[in-house]
Amino acid sequence: MSHTRLDQLSDSIFAIVMTILVFEIKMPIIWGPIDNMGLWFQIKNLFPLLLTYVLSFSLLFTYWRAHHFFVSIYAKNVDSILTNINALFFMLISLVPFSASILGQYNKNELSVIIFSTHTILIGLTLYWMRRYVLYSPHIQNPEISKREIRGSTIRTLTPVVCAFVAIPFSFLSIKLALILLTLAVIFNFSSYSTRLFENILKILHRFFFGEDTKGHFAD
Repeated sequence: MSHTRLDQLSDSIFAIVMTILVFEIKMPIIWGPIDNMGLWFQIKNLFPLLLTYVLSFSLLFTYWRAHHFFVSIYAKNVDSILTNINALFFMLISLVPFSASILGQYNKNELSVIIFSTHTILIGLTLYWMRRYVLYSPHIQNPEISKREIRGSTIRTLTPVVCAFVAIPFSFLSIKLALILLTLAVIFNFSSYSTRLFENILKILHRFFFGEDTKGHFAD
């Protein structure tokens, strides 16, 4: 399979899934006249669905961007194993509207957070598997990539996974706190300074616990 066909499939799937997300946001049918306060009350009830839409759309965008880098820029060729990993990745991506609708409609239930978080973990781990195969497989050619760039992509790929993993037990303490963790993962990947901030935090922690210079300790 050529890069072109895989890129076209990727763009098509992400475009369709991102569009389907908005279909879950539907105004309820209102019989008879309604005043402004009544209309506002109906719109206010849609806020959980709107917030879930923003969260899911943002996550999908970061996944699309990461997939573009790993497969279209890093990988210079495509083999059957990489194609199969992509198939699993696309299957999980296609299920995002399902897990997002559960989170949006049942946002006060811990199980909805568990389902959405588990889904996020599976997508992130599949993306990480794809990245490692592209970078380290003897069958895939890739350009010279610096250790810093590899470390940055590792942090960005695994941050949503870690946040989703932590959000699961936190949901039993506070669902709002669990949702904040999932949102922070998106904000982290959108910030251009997030990787540098994460590395600085690691350096401070390493010096605090070990009292050593951390230069070169965080290579992938």
